[in-house]
Amino acid sequence: MECIIRVSVIVLLCLLAFPVTGYAESSTSGFAGVNGTQLYYEVQGKGEPLVLIHSGGFDSRMWDDQLEAFSEYNVVRFDVRGHGKSKAPTKPYAEQEDLYQLLKFLKIEKTHVLGLSLGGRIAIDFAIAHPEMMASLIAVAPGLSGYPYSAQDSLEYIKVVYAIKKEDGSPAGEVWLKSPYNTPAMENSSVAEKLRPIAVENSKSWLINPLFALPIFPPAAQRISEVQAPTLLVRGDRDVPTITKIVDLLAEAIPNAQKVVIPGAGHVVNMEKPEDFNRAVLDFLRHH
Repeated sequence: MECIIRVSVIVLLCLLAFPVTGYAESSTSGFAGVNGTQLYYEVQGKGEPLVLIHSGGFDSRMWDDQLEAFSEYNVVRFDVRGHGKSKAPTKPYAEQEDLYQLLKFLKIEKTHVLGLSLGGRIAIDFAIAHPEMMASLIAVAPGLSGYPYSAQDSLEYIKVVYAIKKEDGSPAGEVWLKSPYNTPAMENSSVAEKLRPIAVENSKSWLINPLFALPIFPPAAQRISEVQAPTLLVRGDRDVPTITKIVDLLAEAIPNAQKVVIPGAGHVVNMEKPEDFNRAVLDFLRHH
């Protein structure tokens, strides 16, 4: 009996030693000390590096649906300052330089960079500031530094910030989910179930002083033609008018940029229409 138990334990330990899925075969995570702060990051898979940068008010968990689909790449996802597990800023900082230092920390010299909304803005700034590190740029429903946002966009921001009642920033996350940026996503119960806890737990991100974040200067809106990397632009056909205008502006100004509009999707394209989104991104990446 004792012999059988020992054999069973050995077999169990051997089984646990093998990864369950291919994309998690070489998985690491931790905190990178960059520019006087600590950024939380995760690295999964093998192949060419592919960096994923999340939207504002959320964190890197919003890419969960992409990890297995992008398993042929060495996927890096991280939490921008003040989001997820990364520390909140206490002084001015440059998000594109945080990304630069994170890549140096991870010993990545060149990479594909994919960013959504806030992440798209960071990706574009990074592409202009550090063109030598860009294999390609994928800007999804991107923001754009220096772009003249509408009064309605400013009002939506004010609504979220004015909703803050507690020191953890709540209930800003719940109010953010009611914004036109997130309405299409929240109409889908399965997407809403995934998105709500991420937004609520990132209510703290709305406490960040907006003057702390320093984009490139002159801002990207004045330097779009400087983007040299092969570029894919993605948006949903239900996104807000501002994003439609930004994507059209980028498509016109970036040489040879490709544009994909995903039917039925709003702002959170990757979660609302993951299959269509993954297909568009992979088709582009496999050609670059």
